[in-house]
Amino acid sequence: MDVTPLIPVGRQIVESYGDFRFRVTGTAHEGSVLVFPTRTLGWNVRDMSMLTLDGLAPVIEGAQAGDIELLLLGCGPRLSMVPRDLRAALRAQNVVIEPMDTGAAARTFNVLMAEGRRVAAALIAVE
Repeated sequence: MDVTPLIPVGRQIVESYGDFRFRVTGTAHEGSVLVFPTRTLGWNVRDMSMLTLDGLAPVIEGAQAGDIELLLLGCGPRLSMVPRDLRAALRAQNVVIEPMDTGAAARTFNVLMAEGRRVAAALIAVE
């Protein structure tokens, strides 16, 4: 039985992660990434202490364009809480942030892509 989610044509899917890299829709990316429905960007964040509103500007731009409503935050090897002020600032921009470990965020992104949801993932690279 094939359990691979059916992703609409032109949409991104996280195929693998680990060794501080990701494979997204056939393309390898070194380090952390921001994954959107139709593109992937490098993201200069190595751990949760580097997480800032400015670093999430592409997500906010996507929300303002109506393309993003949910941001899955892959916090690294384990779940971390999002600072209250950052969560509030994102909410003011109509972005709901959901933190989880990076593996869970990658898998959840794929499921939500298959459902056609307006989602992005900010994934901190893991070993």
